[in-house]
Amino acid sequence: MKKLPAIEHSWDLQPQDAIKIQKRLARRVIRKSEIGHIASIAGVDAGYRNGWARAAVVKLDFPALEPLEQVLVAEPVRFPYVPGLLTFREGPAVIAALLKLSTPPDLIIFDGQGIAHPRRLGLASHVGVLLDIPSIGCAKTKLVGKYEEPGTERGSFSFLTDQGEIIGAVVRTRTAVKPVFVSMGHRVDLKDSIQLVLDCCRGYRLPEATRWADKLSRADG
Repeated sequence: MKKLPAIEHSWDLQPQDAIKIQKRLARRVIRKSEIGHIASIAGVDAGYRNGWARAAVVKLDFPALEPLEQVLVAEPVRFPYVPGLLTFREGPAVIAALLKLSTPPDLIIFDGQGIAHPRRLGLASHVGVLLDIPSIGCAKTKLVGKYEEPGTERGSFSFLTDQGEIIGAVVRTRTAVKPVFVSMGHRVDLKDSIQLVLDCCRGYRLPEATRWADKLSRADG
């Protein structure tokens, strides 16, 4: 896509330097909604195979949620496994995949955390800040925080808190099915993050954007 990273940094770092970058970028996260008209949403899913980080991006139109474009990129893993620093393993592949889209999406939903992270900078917030694109974290599991189980009905949610701060929501996207963990990424507040995730769920636990990206990430190649 034509939009280049608004901010760049090295990915070849020692863990202590990576933590410093996280703390610096966390201060640049915009926690209010700055979204215009949404015509397209991209879903991002990242994983690993044989020492390579694989990033899958699927762009869908909105609100129909029909796939428009997909990209799969693999990059060698150069950063050690350190909890809380996974973006430094996956980030280069994710950004490379996003930059291969023909046009930037209006919103990105990540299969990962936004500010629901020990230093308030998970994958969705980190990449959202670097590209300055509205982003949401929608993770399958909790990384940090405490919560009460939400109601069993679709649309029920409870707040995820850490050290007295609301860092996300535990959202039931399908009745009587395990919830997902939604958090602000960048330029989308929590209320809008919850609603947009629900708007993107069509009978499945995961929003269509990341569900399609998950399927692509598992494909051979």
